[in-house]
Amino acid sequence: MIPEQRGSTEPLDGGPGMTKQIPVVDLFAGPGGLAEGFASFKDLSGRARFNVVFSVEMEPTAHRTLLLRGFLRKFRCGFPTEYYDFLNRNESREPDWASLYPREWQEACDETRCLTLGSSDARSFVRQRIGEIRALYGGNTVLLGGPPCQSYSVAGRARNVGNALYDPANDKRQSLYLEYAKVLRQLQPAVAVMENVRGMLSAKHGGREIFSDVMDSLANAGGKDRYRLYSLAPHNAGRSWKDGLNPKDFLVRAEEHGIPQKRHRVFVVCIRNDVAATVQSDLRPAVGQSDCMVSVHDVIGAMPMLRSRLSWDDDDFSWQQVLKKAHRLALRHMPSMAPEMENKFRLALDRALTSTTGAALPCREVQGDTAFPDTCPSALREWIVDPNLTRLPNNETRGHIDEDIARYLYAAAYAFASGRSPRARDFPRALAARHKSWNTGKFDDRFRVQLPDHPSTTITSHISKDGHYFIHPDSAQCRSLTVREAARLQTFPDNYFFHGSRTQQYVQVGNAVPPYLAWQIARELSEVLKHRDSTADKDMADRSARVIRRSGAEPIPVPLASSVGS
Repeated sequence: MIPEQRGSTEPLDGGPGMTKQIPVVDLFAGPGGLAEGFASFKDLSGRARFNVVFSVEMEPTAHRTLLLRGFLRKFRCGFPTEYYDFLNRNESREPDWASLYPREWQEACDETRCLTLGSSDARSFVRQRIGEIRALYGGNTVLLGGPPCQSYSVAGRARNVGNALYDPANDKRQSLYLEYAKVLRQLQPAVAVMENVRGMLSAKHGGREIFSDVMDSLANAGGKDRYRLYSLAPHNAGRSWKDGLNPKDFLVRAEEHGIPQKRHRVFVVCIRNDVAATVQSDLRPAVGQSDCMVSVHDVIGAMPMLRSRLSWDDDDFSWQQVLKKAHRLALRHMPSMAPEMENKFRLALDRALTSTTGAALPCREVQGDTAFPDTCPSALREWIVDPNLTRLPNNETRGHIDEDIARYLYAAAYAFASGRSPRARDFPRALAARHKSWNTGKFDDRFRVQLPDHPSTTITSHISKDGHYFIHPDSAQCRSLTVREAARLQTFPDNYFFHGSRTQQYVQVGNAVPPYLAWQIARELSEVLKHRDSTADKDMADRSARVIRRSGAEPIPVPLASSVGS
């Protein structure tokens, strides 16, 4: 089944025989990758299964991105024309949504909150809102979330080791999973999904393994063994934590599921005991493996060609002169190679040289070019592409210094010739970076080309720093990936707009869950929850009536989502 994002003419409350949407709460939401996947999932009849009723993110620019997407989901028949005008013409002048669509905007503001989970104010507000959701929907809900992970990640732990002032006992990020567990305990959803970095599996706090503590907190949220904890990895289909799984068994490798990226993340699915007891073993969650591996070229290979910017000048002539100089330098210091490899290396360098004649490549604002490679699987292509776009948003290149442009050119040519990204030892001395660790082996892949015929390496928030780990494979473009290219590798739809500075946009994309992977998880959990549909509608109706009679309050708004339907 091909997933959809846009447009629905379904009635808000369903019709005779229709199942209502399952309410979703999303914590530590970031720009909304997990929620996008769930909100976009429809069953075979075309009806949406999930409805985001409450989401929380603490970072203001990520919250703005999340808020805008929540607002757009209010439109059942497609996004407003003003939104496409905004994306296609001038991203810097966003419409005043509150004036244009006051009801939908207010609903989105009520649904999406900028809060720091763990603070006293946030705890009070979240406790009240979760209580309202629990009173209205009972246990027929889903909880999502990925507690911040910097202190768990391998890179984060490496940085902390070098920080004499770092005290793990005082790092509140180590225990933010407890905030997730508190909401799980209060909401008591039928199903919950928690995502985190691979480093959580080996991280320790006070000598104890964090992952074991996390699993205990989730399993016992609301009573002893209240939840059964399942792995989503296909080779562990139907198996739970109590079946003797190891921590590594909860690792999901995104590239095995049609994601064009080698992203390995921990996913734990918590199913409430009364729900798990009625689910047949063959319906227990496990994300199926894809028939083919999706490559970098499959998603960004036909995007418009863009040149890098210069950090000191944005003049076309200056850029061409820098590229010519880089070409001469790479050619002069070309390493000894086998004839076939040398020919390919020269071919890649010459391709770059052709872009220095005539008009220079643009660095943004490419109208009428939103191409997508035919080699991409049709389901993923339809997930990402929006025919209403005439240009790709968030697709502006960053600036690089002259020396790095020369290294990018050399690295891209080397990768084209050899089939692998060069290591530090593969660079000639004239192109060696001035880093103390350059020859130590610690950062041997400091300049990493994304190979076109393979999934990309993990898109992380580090892409916001300098782009050295994310070099575009085309030697003629001589640059790092744009935000939109990174977003495509993360499987965000092209119409997903990221707020903030370019640096902030990179961070949002790097920290997100790939929405297309989240859609697949939603599909699996929809099967798990099917057995509740017959009783859940009556339960929710009874609870809603009691809440209204008791307090006179209106029910929590159910979004009229563009990408969700009803």
